[in-house]
Amino acid sequence: MIGILLVTHGTLGESLLQNACHVLNHRPPQIAQLGVAAQDDPLDILPTARRLLAAVDTGDGVLVMTDLYGATPANVALKLLEPGKVEGVTGVNLSMLLRALTYRGKDMPTLVGKAISGARDGVLNMLKEI
Repeated sequence: MIGILLVTHGTLGESLLQNACHVLNHRPPQIAQLGVAAQDDPLDILPTARRLLAAVDTGDGVLVMTDLYGATPANVALKLLEPGKVEGVTGVNLSMLLRALTYRGKDMPTLVGKAISGARDGVLNMLKEI
């Protein structure tokens, strides 16, 4: 099973994980989150990120999910990536996380595609029925 590491601003990753647990009615295995505060130095965070990455990797790889490309959490995540083994996606939301949790028994390219489509497909214009 592919591990999942959330690297996000503040408590966003923790909140996403808590809500995924609520929806699934259990805490999924092989998942961790790292919240990055405004005052955190990316070089100081990197060892913790690597430790968490190793903790969720059982040999099938890890998908690193972050919130905003170009921001500090994504820049930390970029330093963890190894094509084919540790992949990363940005724009994490609850739909993306739930889709990733559903498909992480598949191969990495399938998981990445499903995670991205989960995020995209979860964005809808809700219309009030008349």
